[in-house]
Amino acid sequence: MPKLEVDGVGTFEVEEGKRLVLAIEEDAGVDIMHACGSWAKCTTCRVEFLEGEPEDMTEAEMMILEMRQLLGEARLSCQIYCEEDMKVRPLMTVTSTNAKYPGAKPQEDITPEPMWTERPY
Repeated sequence: MPKLEVDGVGTFEVEEGKRLVLAIEEDAGVDIMHACGSWAKCTTCRVEFLEGEPEDMTEAEMMILEMRQLLGEARLSCQIYCEEDMKVRPLMTVTSTNAKYPGAKPQEDITPEPMWTERPY
C-alpha cells in the first residue's frame, strides 16, 4: 500500500489506485476543497508535491493548470491516483477559504475519462 504523507498532518497508508483528493479527505481527514466535484475545472483541489510527484498527468489537468498559469507550481489532486509513496501540501481547504463545504463528492475514478501524458517539466 502506498504511503501518503500530508504536510503537518501525518502519514497514512492508502489503497493503491485511490484518487489523491479522496485519500487526502478520507484517509488524512483534511478538508481539501474540490468545488467542481473533481472534474479538473476549478483547481481548488490543488496540492504542492514535496516528494513523489507522478511523472504522468491527465490532459485535462495540464490544460487547466496552463490556463491558470499554475503548471509546474501545483498539481490537481483530483487527477492523480495514489500508486506510490508521496508527500503533499494541500493548498486550499474549507477552513482556509472560509467556504461552507468542499464541493460535490468526487467519484472513485478520475473524471473526466483520463487521457494520460507526460508532465512537461
